Amino acid sequence: MALLKTDAFGNFLFIKRLMIIGFGSFAFARFCMLNKTEVEGMEHLVGLSKNKVLFVSNHQTYFSDVAMFYMLFAAAKNRYINRLKNPFFLFNPVLRLYYVAAVETMKAGFLPKVFAYAGSISIKRTWRDSGKDVNRQVDMRDISKIGEALDDGWVITFPQGTTVPYQKGRKGIAHIIKKYDPIIVPIVIDGFRRAFDKKGLRMKKRGVTLKVRIKKPLHLDNQHTTAEIMEQVMTAIEQSEKFSEPINKIVNGKT
Repeated sequence: MALLKTDAFGNFLFIKRLMIIGFGSFAFARFCMLNKTEVEGMEHLVGLSKNKVLFVSNHQTYFSDVAMFYMLFAAAKNRYINRLKNPFFLFNPVLRLYYVAAVETMKAGFLPKVFAYAGSISIKRTWRDSGKDVNRQVDMRDISKIGEALDDGWVITFPQGTTVPYQKGRKGIAHIIKKYDPIIVPIVIDGFRRAFDKKGLRMKKRGVTLKVRIKKPLHLDNQHTTAEIMEQVMTAIEQSEKFSEPINKIVNGKT
């Protein structure tokens, strides 16, 4: 029965559909009515494999970034390419879609716990826990969970693991690429930090242009070293050192 179908982690797909329709309609109003959304590259979503696709992106808010991707992927599925005129495409969303998030983020309040049902792969951060710096090894059980999600559908991840720009990427993403060899789709976003608070739940400003640029899929050689893979990924999402250098020069008053 269709009502009894579940995702890779046992969540009912019909409940996920209802959540995406409800929360997605609210997000559509915030993204496309109270603000403006400009999208490039949605044609790269058409014809992608139904599984083993890893979306990598820079990160600006905890939840608005993810909500935008859910909306855009639904639009592309229904052939709304680079245009978001109405939210009817939300009635036929991508259901086997997951996103990687920190355990502590998804447990911090009622709404995050609700959002988790829509597709969160909650993992332990290796560098920070409960507001304190830590230094621990990648938990391979977390890598395995992401692998299960990739086998089932599409996965969104933010390699930096933080909303602070130009931070070093975390090596866990390289472990995933080397082990599961997914198709990698880079995404670059901008404007979310100006429009929303850090969590992406409260709107700070209206009339902001939210920009999303979806790039061509990458096929990285999983035989490359971890460092080589990380450099390619961070360059693809425009967060590597060569992108931060011009900003640093401006901040430091250099030309």
